[in-house]
Amino acid sequence: MSGEADLGDSPAPGDGPARDERPAQSGRAAPDEAPALDGVIHHPTRLTLVAFLSACDEAEFAAVRDGCRVSDSVLSKNASALEAAGYLRVRKGHVGKRPRTWLSLTPAGRQALTRHLAALQDLVDAARGAASSVGA
Repeated sequence: MSGEADLGDSPAPGDGPARDERPAQSGRAAPDEAPALDGVIHHPTRLTLVAFLSACDEAEFAAVRDGCRVSDSVLSKNASALEAAGYLRVRKGHVGKRPRTWLSLTPAGRQALTRHLAALQDLVDAARGAASSVGA
């Protein structure tokens, strides 16, 4: 095995946070609710893919594959899951006679990443707060 991530235990597309788990409008969870991690992009390979694409408008499939250090099949499967969730756009075309595929984040994908990163930061902040309250 090549060390690629196992996708068997990942949530299905659309299994993002339930309505009552969504963060407040500011992107931060209210003090009395748990941070809302996005189940679709929380998977390490999908998070890597979304983070990579957040730095550009669009990237060619091979560049994303190489940048994320995954195989064609792993990238394809995760891109499909993100596309089904509405987070990723896949554009197909040709350069000369060679077929090419380009990937880009949708506005919803960029917002999901922002919310997910805010939820991760909320977890860090809560841990630091808990540690300081017990005198660690």
